[in-house]
Amino acid sequence: MKILICNDDGYQASGIIALYEALKTVADVEVVAPEHNNSAKSNALTLHSPMYVQTAANGFRYINGTPADCVHIALTGLLGYRPDLVVSGINNGANMGDDTIYSGTVGAAMEGYLFGIPSIAFSQTEKGWAYIDVAARRAAELVRQLIPSLENVAEGAEPTVPPWLLNVNIPNLPDEEIRGVKVARLGRRHAAERVIMQTSPRGETMYWIGGSGPAKEAGEGTDFHATSQKFVSITPLQVDLTDHERLPYWAQTAAKMTESR
Repeated sequence: MKILICNDDGYQASGIIALYEALKTVADVEVVAPEHNNSAKSNALTLHSPMYVQTAANGFRYINGTPADCVHIALTGLLGYRPDLVVSGINNGANMGDDTIYSGTVGAAMEGYLFGIPSIAFSQTEKGWAYIDVAARRAAELVRQLIPSLENVAEGAEPTVPPWLLNVNIPNLPDEEIRGVKVARLGRRHAAERVIMQTSPRGETMYWIGGSGPAKEAGEGTDFHATSQKFVSITPLQVDLTDHERLPYWAQTAAKMTESR
């Protein structure tokens, strides 16, 4: 079993160090992560400037690029082999609901998924790394449960299911207070808070993106609800953004436009 680990908080973040320590007891693991914090970079790739790979004292490799860059470079030449699993995190804060659209943590995992490799994004629900050791152990437990299916693929057998992409959020709690695991759908958030305006020393107006809004749709069955009830939430994600339900409506509109020409 070979696992590639990435994140969006940077290679020195407590979350990726704890995740590495937990997963190295499960499989052969290698870290390729951003040099600096790349939160909210989503699936961005760097196309117009060079990137460099460097190795830290602990053996982690880091790149002056985005989380998706790191996974992309690792899978297209850096590693020299195809990992059985791509794992991203553990993120410093939640990636629930609309967060998944912006998340660099999810973006790194999604890059692995786009290459046909099963992938998982792990996050803690609150910032600050409280109980990060617990979160790392819970992450390793989930990976352990998945090993039989991953080994089946690794041995060259026909996979029983297509590659999957999981988004996992773990409450910052002592192990004994976490009630279990729930599969949940994504909730929704309110619109983000207002932009923050400041004046620079040169008298220019600076703008900072405001914080994410509170949960809007957080009822039973959502990731927000599951984690608020002290459960680890697991949400299977997909990349297809097509609004399948409205395809017939837009087909009619297209037909009318074609007829009117």
